[in-house]
Amino acid sequence: MTVSVLVPSSLTREAEDKREATRKLGYVARAATIFRADRLVVYPDGEGERGRFDGGFVETVLRYAATPPYLRNEAWGMRDELEYAGILPPLRAMSQTGSESDGSGSSRQGIVTEVGPEGRVRVNCGLQHPISLNVPPKMEVEEGERVTVRISSRRPVRAKLEDVPLPGLSIERTDLQAALGREDAGVRIAASRFGAELTVGRLETLAGRRERDGMTVAFGAPERGLPDILGMDEDTVDALSRWDGDDGDGVEPTADPGFDLWLNTVPDQGSEVVRTEEALFASLAPLSLRE
Repeated sequence: MTVSVLVPSSLTREAEDKREATRKLGYVARAATIFRADRLVVYPDGEGERGRFDGGFVETVLRYAATPPYLRNEAWGMRDELEYAGILPPLRAMSQTGSESDGSGSSRQGIVTEVGPEGRVRVNCGLQHPISLNVPPKMEVEEGERVTVRISSRRPVRAKLEDVPLPGLSIERTDLQAALGREDAGVRIAASRFGAELTVGRLETLAGRRERDGMTVAFGAPERGLPDILGMDEDTVDALSRWDGDDGDGVEPTADPGFDLWLNTVPDQGSEVVRTEEALFASLAPLSLRE
């Protein structure tokens, strides 16, 4: 069961400066981590981007935020996009994601610092010193590559490389339709104030589908919601939110880029504008509830 969160490259379009843009991205990463998202995807919205805070900036800051603190200096060094990285709130991911687990039997990220002979490498994985590990058969690694290290004991140190995806929140950059078309996308939800209102009854149905198939939730940008980004008018979104797949009410889903449901997760919002980072918290909290 995979949970994916999709945000546009125009996410920081209203930020007055780099510091504010960085702060905003920090809360987006926090929301994704708190609600155990596996994947945070940045999809392109070139028309909505403003100035220097484009998709490259958004992706870099999010990737840095998702990097375990013990690897940040070695993995990133000095970069202009990270000038205000110090204000990013710590993610403090639980041991299930591995990014900050200190216990035995945990998986964590490491960086290969040296490739030696006879299939051995030295890896920095946040212990006191880099450790020497055997490379699993059929696994190829290079210096500077990030790898997954399984730690079974810290005193004495016993660990091994695992040929599996890196633990923790994954940051990706791809187009919206590709993200929605993944086999593990699960139920695909568009968060929009023009969608169907989230109710207790609808939430019960969604909870069962999420636990069985996983979930992908897409968000828009400040002053530029998903309908604007996709070039859809409000009437089309309203019709899509009412389409039930049986009686033809509304419009056919071909007018939609691939969502199963357009959902208003703040149905009686008291503010004229709900910021994207606020929408993530407001949406992922109820959608994470179990049956």
